[in-house]
Amino acid sequence: MIVRTNPHPDLVRPATSRALGREECLATHSPWVHLRLCPTCGHDDCCDSSPNRHSHRHVAADGHPIVVSLEPGEDWRWCFVHEAFV
Repeated sequence: MIVRTNPHPDLVRPATSRALGREECLATHSPWVHLRLCPTCGHDDCCDSSPNRHSHRHVAADGHPIVVSLEPGEDWRWCFVHEAFV
């Protein structure tokens, strides 16, 4: 499903990455596959293909439903609540 408008405009702010990798993954020396950024608070997360699935955990813990890809050449946002690109 593609959502043409952002269903959570109040949760998307200009945010920049706070670390040079997934914060919890770096602390535990755990690998990650792709990095994501929470545009609400700037928290770095690993994707659902990573062993720890921190993006999903961040949504559940903090209620910030949108992630932005930090991968070079990618320019998209995903809403976990609506399971759609926004």
